[in-house]
Amino acid sequence: MKNILAAVDFSDSSANAALYALHMAGSIQGASLTLLYVYESISAGSDGTPLLVDAEARRSIALTALQHLKERISVGSALPVEAVAEEGSLTANLEKYVKRNAIDLVVMGITGSTRLEQLIVGSNTLNVINKDICPVLIIPSTATYKKIQTAVFTTDLQRVEETTPLKPLKDFLDTFHPKLYAVHVATEHAAVPDEYKEEKEKLAELLKEYHPASYFLLEQDFTGAVSKFTEYYNADIIITVPRRHSFLKNLFTESHTRKLAYQSTLPILAIHSWE
Repeated sequence: MKNILAAVDFSDSSANAALYALHMAGSIQGASLTLLYVYESISAGSDGTPLLVDAEARRSIALTALQHLKERISVGSALPVEAVAEEGSLTANLEKYVKRNAIDLVVMGITGSTRLEQLIVGSNTLNVINKDICPVLIIPSTATYKKIQTAVFTTDLQRVEETTPLKPLKDFLDTFHPKLYAVHVATEHAAVPDEYKEEKEKLAELLKEYHPASYFLLEQDFTGAVSKFTEYYNADIIITVPRRHSFLKNLFTESHTRKLAYQSTLPILAIHSWE
C-alpha cells in the first residue's frame, strides 16, 4: 500500500483525515499521497436561472485551497504530496482517478453529531465503499495517527473461503505487520454453533502466516463488544468486510459498521467482499 489518496472537502474532519493519511504514508517507504477535491458542477441557481460560471476560475480557487491544506499538514514532512481538483461527482471521479493512477488506499474523514450530518457524510462514504474501488480507511474526527501495531479484524464467519478479500487484507498486513486479532461477535446465540467453529478454523488457515488470535464474543451489543475488545487489547485499527447482501446496504443507517464508524475513535478499514 504505497499510493494513498485522501478525499477532502475542507471540513475539519477531512483535514484531520488528510493529516492522518500523511503520517501513515510517511511511515511507508516509497509511499506518496494525493489530496483530491471534487467540486460539483453548477449550471443554474436555486431558482433555475442560468449561471455564467468560469470553470477555470473555480478550478483555480479549488487548487489554491488545496495548496493551503497541503502546506498546513505537510510542515516538517518530506513526503511527496500531489494536490488534484476536479469538477464532477465525488464517487464517479474518485473511481476513475483510483483506477487510472493505481491508488491502493482511499482515506476519508467522518464526523456528524446530528442525524443530518451522519446521513450526508455517511452517504458519501457508503457510495465510495459500495463501488468497491479499493480499500477505504475511515478516520474519526478525533483520531490521530500512531504506529499500527494491533489490528482487530471483525468477521461474521460466513463462507470465509469465498468471502474473505485476501489480497487487500494481506496487502495491509504485509505493509504494517500488526498483531492480528480475528473477532466474531455472536449476537443471536447463547453458545457458539459448530459451523462457526469450522469457519474459524478455515479463516485461521487462510491467515496462518499472520498467526491470528481468534476470539468468539457472545454479546447482544455488537458495537459495545467490539469497543470493549479493542480497548482491552489496545487496538490501533478495526478491519471490517461490508457485504452487499447484508449490512453494506444499511451502512451508516442501522448497521454495525455505521455504529462503529460514529462511535469508535479508531480508524476503520473497509475492504470489500466482492459478493
